[in-house]
Amino acid sequence: MEAKDSKKIFGWSGPAAGAAIFRIIKEIGPLSRTEIVKQTGLSKSTVSVHTKKLLEMGLIKKEKEKTDKAGSVGRNRQLLKFAKNNGYIIAIDLGATGLNVALCNLDAEIIEMKVSDILVNSGPKKVMNKIDQLIKELLKSNQLEQKKIFGIGMGVPGPVEFSKGLPVSPPIMPGWHLSPLKQILQEKYKCPAFIDNDVNVMAVGEKHAGLAQDVSNFIFIKIGTGIGAGIICEDKLYRGSKGCAGDIGHIGIEGEEELCPCGNRGCLEIVAAGPAIAKKAKAAAKNRESEILLKLLNKKGDLTAKDVGEAVRRNDLAAINIVKNSGQKIGQVAARLVNFYNPSLIIIGGGVAKIGNHLISAIKEEVLRRSTSLAVQDLRIELSQKNDEIAVIGAAAMAVNEIYSHDNVTEMMYLDGSSN
Repeated sequence: MEAKDSKKIFGWSGPAAGAAIFRIIKEIGPLSRTEIVKQTGLSKSTVSVHTKKLLEMGLIKKEKEKTDKAGSVGRNRQLLKFAKNNGYIIAIDLGATGLNVALCNLDAEIIEMKVSDILVNSGPKKVMNKIDQLIKELLKSNQLEQKKIFGIGMGVPGPVEFSKGLPVSPPIMPGWHLSPLKQILQEKYKCPAFIDNDVNVMAVGEKHAGLAQDVSNFIFIKIGTGIGAGIICEDKLYRGSKGCAGDIGHIGIEGEEELCPCGNRGCLEIVAAGPAIAKKAKAAAKNRESEILLKLLNKKGDLTAKDVGEAVRRNDLAAINIVKNSGQKIGQVAARLVNFYNPSLIIIGGGVAKIGNHLISAIKEEVLRRSTSLAVQDLRIELSQKNDEIAVIGAAAMAVNEIYSHDNVTEMMYLDGSSN
């Protein structure tokens, strides 16, 4: 059996070898001990020692694979697999206007998710209290003690200093600058916590369980209240030197002069994100360019990008043109990314992406028109298939990846007394 991207680990010993064995079992298992020997290049005795230790620690478990064939006498073969249900992860997806908190297993599979409307600009105290409430509800409904929570992952709609878990001057999160979210969660729940920008978390989710599971180089573009990109490079999330890679919402669009909250003019976010779509729709309604939008405005007193999506579904020409215009602007920036980075896949997600085909088509057309022919030769641009839950999957996967990183598993094995 061949592992995808497996690497021989000759020369490793002690818990470092055990950590490598664990990662192989987690990523490509279930595997027999014989298969692990082939994958790692370690001796049978070394594999035996470390798999026994991993079983004792509860990181892996045994299962049997039936090898019987019709008309012959076969036997069961013992396989080792990741013990994904031996603990739980809390995954938090905080958006500009909503909050999702989920209970997940150790393979980032959602067990239960709580959804709440809340404004991120109401401040960290109110939002964190709501998160605490939802976590308590999840623990109660699933009859779990807090000690069964192994870690917490959280995505927020703004720049984050990942190593410290601190939001840094997030434009749509007033009052959150340098709020110690990592520290707050770790002290309250007595487990590791990891905070990142929401679009990074969504990219991790697509890599773990979405469209990009077998893709090494791709970009996830989130279109919502803001616009951002998560970059996966050679199977790993690329954050940049300060953690703000992918902040494409503040790339300037030629010919646009509207002032952005960041202080610059003509930023992609201010002319093409959800609020911009809503603003243009409101103007179209007042100018009587759309009877549908006008009726929605009179009924509700205001319009949102969701309302524009409804008008699009009813074939409203003004709404379709507004959506296409945003798609073209996003496509201009996406084309620059394609020419620079040469991904094989771009995934579009976020609340505004639910508007659908007119938006995606406009993005595709602009990318194809503005990118080099070689860069788009095998490029796919697709709508996320798990848009509503990909951020919580990503938040859980991020936490699991950090908790079960090579260094952390090595440390766990040392602390547990292993020295073989």
